Amino acid sequence: MLAARFGSTIEVTIPPPRYAMLSPNAAQNPTARDRVIAPINVHGRMAWQKTSGYNQRSRGETHMGRWKAVIEPKLMVCSFENQKTEARIGVRVLNRMTGLGRPRFERSA
Repeated sequence: MLAARFGSTIEVTIPPPRYAMLSPNAAQNPTARDRVIAPINVHGRMAWQKTSGYNQRSRGETHMGRWKAVIEPKLMVCSFENQKTEARIGVRVLNRMTGLGRPRFERSA
């Protein structure tokens, strides 16, 4: 269904549960799920999240959640031009808010 709508290049990124195991015939005929589980088993879940782009998806979901909680779940004005203005203002507010409150991390030895 996704391939028909968006083309064959779409790739669904869903993290498997921590207890997920490879299927019995993963060596000969791996499924899409097996192709996700194998690198997690070798390199770890955090490395998989970084290489698969899962972190970007997660960040996008977090920002949309903030938008709905802080601004509004839907735009309030009716005309499209005013909706664009409302969205720009909301984005600036959220960017400012997250910029002020986001902690900075430094790795220690």
